[in-house]
Amino acid sequence: MKVDTKIYFHFFVLKYSKGGMNMGRPKGGKNKYWSKEEKLRIVKKVVNEGYSSREVAEQENIDDGMIRRWVRLYAEKGEDSLQNQRKPGNPLVKYSKRKNLTEIEKLEYENMKLRIENERLKKGYIMKGDGSVVIFKK
Repeated sequence: MKVDTKIYFHFFVLKYSKGGMNMGRPKGGKNKYWSKEEKLRIVKKVVNEGYSSREVAEQENIDDGMIRRWVRLYAEKGEDSLQNQRKPGNPLVKYSKRKNLTEIEKLEYENMKLRIENERLKKGYIMKGDGSVVIFKK
């Protein structure tokens, strides 16, 4: 069976043109933050009102896979599962960006750096200078 690529290209252009679906966030843009209340409202449209995830996705301009994931979490673990999880991040950032640290903050910062260095050395990393050059020792 031979596929006509012009038809698929035409469909693609119609679907993702300015008036069509959005192809994701713009380059350098931030991810959309969905609060627990917004997620619950969207999930209830699917669960209670009988809309399909695809219909709600088009209404809310969101990927339908994300909606299906939220519905699955809601069905398995309830309303609390829609709460956003806090990501740990880098604990050193809050100290390294500031210029004026208290004495306790300086000690905490140094302690964290030494703990990280200790863990790296346990794993076989050799650090040179300030730690910016790291070599793995076999």
